[in-house]
Amino acid sequence: MSAQIGTHVTGQQLEAYRRGSLAAILMLIAQFLLGMGVNLFVVIPKDHPGSNPPEYFSGVVQSVAWALLHGHILLILHAAFGLVLVFAAVGTLVQAIRSRTRELIVTASLGAFGVIAAGFNGGSYLNYHEDFSSMIMATGFAVAVVAYVAGLYFLARSPIASASR
Repeated sequence: MSAQIGTHVTGQQLEAYRRGSLAAILMLIAQFLLGMGVNLFVVIPKDHPGSNPPEYFSGVVQSVAWALLHGHILLILHAAFGLVLVFAAVGTLVQAIRSRTRELIVTASLGAFGVIAAGFNGGSYLNYHEDFSSMIMATGFAVAVVAYVAGLYFLARSPIASASR
């Protein structure tokens, strides 16, 4: 099945989506490696601001602020890069929506979902120190990578994308 890309989409728009998806994949891999560094080399105290909050979202805000301002350098980089990834995922989704291509919109939506799910579970790990939050972060990473690769696959199989090269 090839992506049904309408004639209103320019080669420039497709190239922007292609670059955005590739950048997202590379950033996700870098983020995964930073997360592994945090997992292996950083001890997150159980009593930092935001830990064990009575309300999840305010705890995440406090925990992430603490991580960005007072965490180990690997944790600072991991948290900051996670925020960058959220913006990149939203940007890729906007590019997909502009293409009006169902396959790209679906894959970019799944990619954004994976990034956001990983981010919320990173906050959850900071809040509650539960290992399953780390597992869900890894799952969100995998969902996002597969989604962006699938989007590139559909884009590559598109007749218009092939003609625009």
